[in-house]
Amino acid sequence: MLVSLISSADQVTDARMHRLCGALIRSGCQVEVWALGSAKDAPTGVTFHRAPGGKGFSSRIIRDLILPFRAQGKIWIVVAPDLLLLSWLIARVKGRKLVADVHEDYFELLKDRAWATGLVGYLAKVIARLATKVASRADLTTVADVQVPPFDARNRLVVRNFPDLSLLTPSGQLSEQPRAIYIGDVRTSRGIKTILETAELSPKWSFDIVGNISVNDSEYIHLWKSSSAASSRVNFHGRLTPAQSWEFAKGAWVGLSLLESTPAFSAAVPSKLYEYMASGLATISTPLPRCIELLKESNGGVIANDAKSVAASLNAWAMNPTELIAMRNNAVTWATSNLNASAEYDAFVSAIKALIPSSR
Repeated sequence: MLVSLISSADQVTDARMHRLCGALIRSGCQVEVWALGSAKDAPTGVTFHRAPGGKGFSSRIIRDLILPFRAQGKIWIVVAPDLLLLSWLIARVKGRKLVADVHEDYFELLKDRAWATGLVGYLAKVIARLATKVASRADLTTVADVQVPPFDARNRLVVRNFPDLSLLTPSGQLSEQPRAIYIGDVRTSRGIKTILETAELSPKWSFDIVGNISVNDSEYIHLWKSSSAASSRVNFHGRLTPAQSWEFAKGAWVGLSLLESTPAFSAAVPSKLYEYMASGLATISTPLPRCIELLKESNGGVIANDAKSVAASLNAWAMNPTELIAMRNNAVTWATSNLNASAEYDAFVSAIKALIPSSR
């Protein structure tokens, strides 16, 4: 059975894409992926097709119009919200099964985007609401966490971003120089300015930052790199595949998750928290409610309100890592006992195959 995963917006390096495709490939499905990026960065075992066009808004609209006609699978997994609208119609006409994979609360996420103002913002909100409505009518609606809408979908399945251990690198022994990592989108709302301020307050630490830099933050980061005395200890590695990203966990001491309390993040658990813990890293997180709960339950990290409190923990651990080492051990123990990724992705695969029973 051929499954098509299509997106007009996502890079093929997207971590959730790799996790879902990996589960399908391991179950014996054939998978084609239409997305941005390069074939070398595609999930192992898939057939990759580069979605046409560039980064601009007009190119994305063109992809929205083209991709539903190019997908060859009997089942379509549609990721981008604006792509859902036409895909639902074409899937009905062509007799395909449509899976809406909803990563985040689209409407609330727009409140975190500087460009989502004025007429453009209004249109984006209209699309977000329409996409959520269409997602609820899909043959299967998979959501990345319990708080992600639509809640009234006729066939809704929560597929949390539990770690795929095949994509992770264990942190192992501590590096000689204390080192912290951040993996994810590089933007203000995800804590990049807090990380850079922390670096200036933590002179014994180095930092590896893996992820795509937001256009709105690129100038700030460029100026910081050219003026800060801490810049030599902060390495930006850009967008990488999940497996390449997690290679930086080897020897690292701590994972950083310093998201701001935006409407989209306040009820979320960042997938990186799960991955840090599964890799054997202690975590420093901002005080988002579910992050507080997770770290309290696992005792696998600490909560910090700002750069000064993040740096205070880092500087203390650099002097004496005993507490840190205990947290790292706690994190792995908790992840092993609580993050049943096999069950999560097996349920996903079963739901996909149930759409076409004869494919079993």
